[in-house]
Amino acid sequence: MNYTELKATIEDYTENTFTQDELATFVKQAEQRIYNTVQLANLRRNVTGTFSANNKYLSAPGDFLSVYSIAVIDQLGDYHYLKNVDVNYIRQVYPSASTTALPKYYAIFGPVTNLQTELSFIVGPTPNSSYAVELHYYYYPTSMADTVNNPSGTTWLGDNFDSVLLYGSLVEAYTFMKGEQDMMAVYDTKYKEALMLLKNLGDGKQRGDAYLDGQVKLKVQ
Repeated sequence: MNYTELKATIEDYTENTFTQDELATFVKQAEQRIYNTVQLANLRRNVTGTFSANNKYLSAPGDFLSVYSIAVIDQLGDYHYLKNVDVNYIRQVYPSASTTALPKYYAIFGPVTNLQTELSFIVGPTPNSSYAVELHYYYYPTSMADTVNNPSGTTWLGDNFDSVLLYGSLVEAYTFMKGEQDMMAVYDTKYKEALMLLKNLGDGKQRGDAYLDGQVKLKVQ
C-alpha cells in the first residue's frame, strides 16, 4: 500500500474528507508510534566513524532512534563491543577526561553545543588514540507522507505490513474527528491486533531460527 492508496482508504473507512496536511499528520503519528513499539531488523542501519584521540564524545546520526550495538575497532581490526551504562557511571568511574585508554563503556549523553546533531554519545575512558567505531542502530525511515523526500510514497511498512499502518492511521484520524467511541474501540482493537502480529515478527521470528530454537509446534489434541 503506497501513500496515495492509504489516504484514499482512510477516507473510505471514515467516510470523511481531510486536508493533505491532516492526512500526513495521521500517517506520521501512526508511524512514530509503530517504530517506537517494535524493533524491526528491517529498520536497522550500520555506519562507521572515528573516535578522536582525547575526545570522549561521538555524534549520533540525524535519523538515530536507538542503539543496537557500538563497537570500537582497534589497530589490529579486532572488535570491542562497548557496554551501555548511565552517564553518571562514566562520570564516577572516569571523573577525569585525561584518563585515556581503549573505551569500554558508552552512554547517550544528549546534545552537545558544538554539534549539530540531536544526540551524542559519551564514552569511558576517553580514547587514547583515533579508533574506528561501528554503530549499529535503529532509525526513523523517511515517512510515507514525506512527498518531497519519498515521492514514490512507499515504505517497508506499507509494502509488507500495511494493516498496522492503516489501523494506526485510522485511530489518529478518528481521534481527530472525535468519532463515536464504539468505532474508536473497533479501530483501536484492530490496530493492537496488527501491532501484535508485527511484534511477533520483529521481536520474535527475526531473533531466532529453527536450528537453535527448534520449530514452533502446536500441541496435538
